Amino acid sequence: MKNKKLRLGLPRALFYYYYAPWWETFWQALGVEVVVSPPTNKEIMDLGVSLAVAEACLPVKIYYGHTAWLAGQVDVLFVPRLVSVEKKSFICPKLMGLPDMLRAAVKPCPPIIDTVINCVRQPQEGLAAAVEDMAGRVGFRGREVQSAREAAQERYLCWLERQQMGRANGATDLTSASAAGAAVSETGKPGLIDSAPAQAGSLKVGLVGHAYLIHDRFLSMDIPAKVKKMGGEITLPENLPPDQIALACRQLPKRLFWTLGQKIMGSVLSLIEQDSIAGIIHLTAFGCGPDSLVGDLAERYARRRGTPFLLLTIDEHTGEAGVNTRLEAFMDMLPRRYSA
Repeated sequence: MKNKKLRLGLPRALFYYYYAPWWETFWQALGVEVVVSPPTNKEIMDLGVSLAVAEACLPVKIYYGHTAWLAGQVDVLFVPRLVSVEKKSFICPKLMGLPDMLRAAVKPCPPIIDTVINCVRQPQEGLAAAVEDMAGRVGFRGREVQSAREAAQERYLCWLERQQMGRANGATDLTSASAAGAAVSETGKPGLIDSAPAQAGSLKVGLVGHAYLIHDRFLSMDIPAKVKKMGGEITLPENLPPDQIALACRQLPKRLFWTLGQKIMGSVLSLIEQDSIAGIIHLTAFGCGPDSLVGDLAERYARRRGTPFLLLTIDEHTGEAGVNTRLEAFMDMLPRRYSA
């Protein structure tokens, strides 16, 4: 039965950092109360590490923690089974199996809306089927679903445009989807990293990696802010035109299978062709299979171009002091290398 007072949990991890505006707006337009877990902290990380299998990468462990935090506070969890979000490309297998892994590990676990999102063959048809399925599971049908989808799509496209312009700098972009156009969220919760210019004369540095690493201030140890304090100006994959990233990927002798891997690799290939980019930092999670290939490939292309490249790999044991030391050494080297 349709219940417009339904409390739906949305873990603030993984693909939340890619589709939060769409998901939040869609459910809110249907009258569902959306409960988003708080920004990642040590308590959530420790909880996730205790529940997940050791082989999982840190972002997946973090997702466990966010899910466990929500478990006793919501009626249902929204954890879509992401197979593919674009034609002929796939998502990490761990994300495909996430709903099943959560049911086995989080006790008690609320019902999970695990709609399959598979756009590998027909993107439009795949998305339409997914929308109908996820809404239908809680009793919504017909015109109200279509209206909610249109509102979500409009909000999402606006958000993407703001990202590309480098102005996605507040919680509005992720945690307050219903307040589109506002400059700052009333909650003050962190949203996307501000990629606006730092100061005149600063060195431009490309920061690439998964959005759920870069934009999670706890996981990334706020590397973007550190780079700015050291005199750098950050350029993110989100600031680059999608067409430019796709075109850059054509340089590869073989197409990558993973959507996120293509975005990272295309961003690197695009950035190293820009003379204004002094260096590139690649943030990755230990144990990520696709990243082990993409990271090595990206570093090889950067070296061929003569662009300084720093690979930072993190897990739950990574110490901030060590990251700071490597970051400082890299940033100290760039002015000499860039001016040579």
